Amino acid sequence: MNPASPAALSKRDEAATFAKITWRLLPFLFLCYLCAYLDRINVAFAKLQMLKDLNFSDAVYGAGAGVFFVGYLLFEVPSNLLLLRVGARRWIARIMITWGIISAGMMFVTTPMSFYIMRFLLGVAEAGFIPAILFYLTYWFPASRRSKVTALFMTGIPMSGVVGGPLSGWIMSHMGGMHGLAGWQWLFVLEGIPTAVLGLVALFYLNDKVSDARWLSAPQRAFLERALDEERSPDLLHSVKDGLMHPKVLLLSLIYFFFTMGLYGVSFWLPTLIKASGVSDTLDIGLLSAIPYAAAAIAMVLVSHSSDLRGERRWHLALPGIIGAAGLYFSVSYAHSTPIAMIALTIGTMGVMTTISQFWVLPPAILGGAAAAAGLALANSVGSISGIVSPYVIGLIQTATGSTGNGVLGLAVSLVIGSALVFTVPARLVNIHRRETPASVRPVLEAGPQTRA
Repeated sequence: MNPASPAALSKRDEAATFAKITWRLLPFLFLCYLCAYLDRINVAFAKLQMLKDLNFSDAVYGAGAGVFFVGYLLFEVPSNLLLLRVGARRWIARIMITWGIISAGMMFVTTPMSFYIMRFLLGVAEAGFIPAILFYLTYWFPASRRSKVTALFMTGIPMSGVVGGPLSGWIMSHMGGMHGLAGWQWLFVLEGIPTAVLGLVALFYLNDKVSDARWLSAPQRAFLERALDEERSPDLLHSVKDGLMHPKVLLLSLIYFFFTMGLYGVSFWLPTLIKASGVSDTLDIGLLSAIPYAAAAIAMVLVSHSSDLRGERRWHLALPGIIGAAGLYFSVSYAHSTPIAMIALTIGTMGVMTTISQFWVLPPAILGGAAAAAGLALANSVGSISGIVSPYVIGLIQTATGSTGNGVLGLAVSLVIGSALVFTVPARLVNIHRRETPASVRPVLEAGPQTRA
């Protein structure tokens, strides 16, 4: 028997417990989110062929890209409130199965109206997925560990670019004409079906609550439930009304709006910006687009680790926003130099993506229970408005001026505004201090397998 002190022993067991939870949940949730984001943004690659084949203008594309968020916005809050009634396992599975089927159905688009309808339905189907997962993570991880866990989950955004860029480029370059289908049609089919399959798997793989997790030992389940109870503050907002109407929640939602303006600018227009720098081959565009996303995934994890280690949230959110804005600015300024534009786009993408993962640590710091379910959905809904605004505005500007640059500069300004607003949130509300395992929890772990949950 290791002669370590009870405090040291409990810390080792605590780390082992959270490692087990992380390896059980995060790889699967990450894969789900990767598919979710891939199905959302693959239209950016389809655009490279789809517009010419269907005779769509950039304004039609911008409107279609944005109308996704109309359905998303309308159904986001109701979806997350239904999760409280139905349970996370069933509701996450439902979301994924329906949006996978609709995403594959994008292959049948032939007119602007059918494009708008399918994008709207895709938004309706996917509504609630991100806040559902973020709310689900609060069932398993305390605040002191949530930044890194959230970042690991959110790396699904940049990794969808790492995987999706080369994959989308390859599909469109090599499968066009097979069985009478265009490359962009194959793109939607082959990237939509895996999502529906993962939805079916979720029904059997996820647990609705800690007490159902038989892959944890009885002492581990008891420890986790009591540790999460210990950290719940009486100052948290708990009602649905607070989650939807409290000034703090509205402020956080506004901050998220400005950050997602930059996010969707990168997501929807990165392939176009790379093409504008002088790269013409579709596969090369896909391969180059993976570089900024790979760097962003690394930045997200490193910044989140620093944030958890120091217990500081505001600077870890605002600085990436400023860096993201600078990257977008220089990508426009040096748009005709592929090496410089790629460096700037990589830095900009690192900053933009990091703001998203870091933001989602803030709402659970002030919200609990039904307020968290409603507030997370509200913030994501407000962010979805930027998904309507940013691609449509850039599309209109590009149609009117022949240049995407001015629109991208506007998105850079929105990142600066979001970063400034972060400091209107009191530090005492969101910063944390790493604490020892609560004394009331230690005996649960120290007792070993003999303890019953």
